[in-house]
Amino acid sequence: MRKNADSQVASTDPLRTDFFSHLESGKNYSPQTLRAYRQALENFSSFRPGVEWDETTADDFRAYLLDLMKMGKSRATIRLSFAALRSFYNHLTDINVVSSNVLKLISLPKLEKSLPQFLTIPQVTSLLDQPTGMGKKSKQAPEWMKARDAAILELFYSSGLRLAELAGVDVHDLDPIGETVRVMGKGSRERIIPVGSLALEAISLYRHQAGVTSGPLFINKSRGRLGHRSIWLLLKKYARDAGLPSTLSPHKLRHSFATHLLDNGADLRSVQSLLGHASLSTTQIYTHVTTERLKKAYASAHPRA
Repeated sequence: MRKNADSQVASTDPLRTDFFSHLESGKNYSPQTLRAYRQALENFSSFRPGVEWDETTADDFRAYLLDLMKMGKSRATIRLSFAALRSFYNHLTDINVVSSNVLKLISLPKLEKSLPQFLTIPQVTSLLDQPTGMGKKSKQAPEWMKARDAAILELFYSSGLRLAELAGVDVHDLDPIGETVRVMGKGSRERIIPVGSLALEAISLYRHQAGVTSGPLFINKSRGRLGHRSIWLLLKKYARDAGLPSTLSPHKLRHSFATHLLDNGADLRSVQSLLGHASLSTTQIYTHVTTERLKKAYASAHPRA
């Protein structure tokens, strides 16, 4: 009952409606980000029900921060929630609803520094072998769907795409002659990425078996675009079949792509361009991964380590 009431308030709140119209029309935010921002504003409204946006104080937000920490929310989740609130209050400032953004007075917990998790090359090989039956036997499924799944996994690892980027690829984005794929990344930044020969062969086989000549590259049974959730679930299935951790996600394949490139001598700037990172500092975390591996190899192999 409370949830319905909150949803009704959200739908009739003109300030929130105006804010999200502004984001959708002028900021090119992804659907996932917009969804997270909506949830963040609704959660705060539930924490301070009945309080008008122009009446909230820095102490209200400090109390909310403390409440999130008591609930055991991760630092990343907390920072995303406050990013949404800060963006909303910047908008309220711009339209003169409030005189200043009180969220600038709130100190947030820093993100935990954790190294990206990745698969070893044998683990990747085992995963990629699953749809074609070279791993455990697949359940009964049309051959074109097995070929599609194999093509998806190959393209993920071959080009280091984000889940949304892969799901959004159309047939005309792929250039088999030039061996590249064009994707639209975060912030509506377009980039052209190389595609390996094994991935191109898998995609060609899938397209031939499924009769895909135009529109979305990866399709479902109804021949519509295969959705994010479906791609995530098929990855989970093949990871389970390969005996890999249940926590395997599309982003860990992306981590594996970057780590293996650096391990084999790729320069950091090239990896940054391939991943579509706006800042080199985002890519540099992978150098810590490779350095840690070198230290372990040194410690185990050098006689005087």
